[in-house]
Amino acid sequence: MSGRAPHAPEDVGSPYDPDVVVIGGGQAGLATGYYLRRAGLSFVILDDQPAPGGAWQHTWPSLTLFSTAEFSNLPGIMMPGYDGFPPARHVIEYLAAYESRYDLPIERPVRVEQVTHSQGVFHVRTGRRTWRARAVVSATGTWSRPFVPWYPGHFRGGQWHSAHYPGTEPFAGSRVAVVGGANSGAQIAAELGAVADLTWYTTWPPRWMPDEVDGRVLFRRNRVRALALVRGEPDPGPADRLGDIVMVPPVREARDAGRLVATPMVTSLDRIEADHLIWCTGFRPALRHLRGLLAGRTPTVPGLFLVGYGDWTGPGSATLAGVAPGARAAAEQAGAFLGH
Repeated sequence: MSGRAPHAPEDVGSPYDPDVVVIGGGQAGLATGYYLRRAGLSFVILDDQPAPGGAWQHTWPSLTLFSTAEFSNLPGIMMPGYDGFPPARHVIEYLAAYESRYDLPIERPVRVEQVTHSQGVFHVRTGRRTWRARAVVSATGTWSRPFVPWYPGHFRGGQWHSAHYPGTEPFAGSRVAVVGGANSGAQIAAELGAVADLTWYTTWPPRWMPDEVDGRVLFRRNRVRALALVRGEPDPGPADRLGDIVMVPPVREARDAGRLVATPMVTSLDRIEADHLIWCTGFRPALRHLRGLLAGRTPTVPGLFLVGYGDWTGPGSATLAGVAPGARAAAEQAGAFLGH
């Protein structure tokens, strides 16, 4: 644990409860904590993971960032340099150092079961105790809610999701179907094509980004878009207008070698002939703890803020480089709401 969270041993709130409870200790929660510290607010970050690193602790072995280290920073200290695109372990080490550098008050592992709101106070219920605060920032991301679309039929082999994809070893020499036409689908299909009999299913032809586009270009586009929206200027559009798939070297090499060829998605799972089916079909916001406090994705009570869930909470807000504007806004709005 980094820092010291306001804490009391009893199972209900106490006079030591903070101004703000932040739910989630990944990159969005840490960035929010940075700005809450600067604003002079007391806060605690509740993280359901046993160690620093957020969702980066659960990625597949070969996953890397799309951009170099200097374009992959939270507010404050820079990510240490890395030759090429940093792997997950480098990100985890950076996030752990970030917690320590800013002495962020983190409690872990703490799973938030439910948040309620009564008479101007939030009650954040966990298995350990109930925290009380006048403001809550939810920064739980999407990784814990992998999405699998419904298709008719039945697949008799093993099914996986990219959230739990362990790397190529279990699939070597087998028949593998990968479903999904965005980055995770292309990256996983690219590496499996070298060791397995691969079929890559997509619902439309792959939309490759230009070969020269990587996370640095996307970072700049997201920054331009965020500034335009703040200024009330016309929306220049999201970065995915360039395409759905960033051409990281393994994907580009597999495509150019003819190993990464898409097949139109079938209408029934009965038609997939494979030993394994890997769903690379994305995630949904992990917001179940806020049931009753949202209308769709909009808070219905004052003092509740959402950070880091994707473009609907700010351009590029689910990325290391893009989360800062939303985190800053949430901290500033929480401070204004609390009268600081």
